Amino acid sequence: MRPLEDIRIVSLEQYGAGPFGSVHLADLGAEIIKIEDPRTGGDVGRYVPPYADGEDSLFFETFNRNKRSISLDVTSPAGRLVFEDLVRASHAVYSNLRGDVPAKLGIRYQDLRAVNPAIVCCSLTGFGMTGPRATQPGYDYILQGLAGWMELTGEPDGPPTKSGLSLVDYSGGLVAAIALLAGVHAARRDGVGMDCDLSLYDTAVGMLTYPAVWHLNGGFEPVRTHHSAHPSLVPFQVFQAADGWIVVGCAKEKFWRRLADLLDAVAGTSFATDPRFATFGGRHQHATMLLALLEDAFATRTVAAWLADLGPAGVPCGPVNDVAAALADPHTAARGMVVETDHPVFGTIRQPASPVRVGDEPVPHRRAPRRNEDAVYVLHEILGYDSTRVGDLTAAGAFGPVT
Repeated sequence: MRPLEDIRIVSLEQYGAGPFGSVHLADLGAEIIKIEDPRTGGDVGRYVPPYADGEDSLFFETFNRNKRSISLDVTSPAGRLVFEDLVRASHAVYSNLRGDVPAKLGIRYQDLRAVNPAIVCCSLTGFGMTGPRATQPGYDYILQGLAGWMELTGEPDGPPTKSGLSLVDYSGGLVAAIALLAGVHAARRDGVGMDCDLSLYDTAVGMLTYPAVWHLNGGFEPVRTHHSAHPSLVPFQVFQAADGWIVVGCAKEKFWRRLADLLDAVAGTSFATDPRFATFGGRHQHATMLLALLEDAFATRTVAAWLADLGPAGVPCGPVNDVAAALADPHTAARGMVVETDHPVFGTIRQPASPVRVGDEPVPHRRAPRRNEDAVYVLHEILGYDSTRVGDLTAAGAFGPVT
């Protein structure tokens, strides 16, 4: 058995943040049953361009492999009955909706404990289910600005800058996945479920980490740095070589000594003997002078030439790849970080694997489900409904408007 094969999660998830969290659980074997609203065409991620065809999109495939789908209107009385039957047969209810919506839909623990006392209700919202912003929609871009990330990112004389990836969404999804697993563990131990109230806002603020601690305790005022330099470790940033960019980082004194010796040998500098640059404190104090000298030195050779010397010398370094180069890197292949699934519309789909690894067994991958593809499995095999029961529920609007 895969590590989470004995866990069933009913998921009212959509778009990126929630599905990103649960896809790692699905890869580990958890049965994720996506409830998709038939009134709105299901998960909005199905329609995200540019690679979209009807209800299929590569965006949706990214976040929903190894899951199951059923169309269910949980706001209808008949749909609510089906939903509660699923809650009885599951370990967790997982959602990423606006902060006031879990109460409106009745998917909190206080709403479901009579149905299943051990159910874990995990809600990932924009701002949480409490606080003055609870009713506001929260999106990654907005959160990156609100939590101070954008003010920290970019060149000092440039505008506030968003990360190229939706890191608040993805971090929030991982936080929710951790909380859900902790909740299920505790519920199995104690026999009592709970709410897990997660938010993208909390995630973004929590990830301010040491700059926040420096500010709260020492009055530190974060500022943007030239070439994405580390705020205290010098050098630790990107440098422009003759034909591209490289990242060089000296997080330990031994790395600086190795870099200084190499630069002195190949570029004719005298870093190794300069007492101003001998310590962390000295390099930080004289950062403007030192970095200007380093930029001049790195500009004299190509990226490949520098990497050929820096790597063997034991200096932490790497090229600034584009996405294509990152995916084509031999280490990406060696680590099995690109997986394939077969799709009836897109053919063979290649996508990044989950970085979560547990044990040595290979992870099987199944494409994302078509909307309502797993209705028969869910209704008959999990819930044990017969055809008459399904017909009655269909007529009552449980699975969408009756046509």
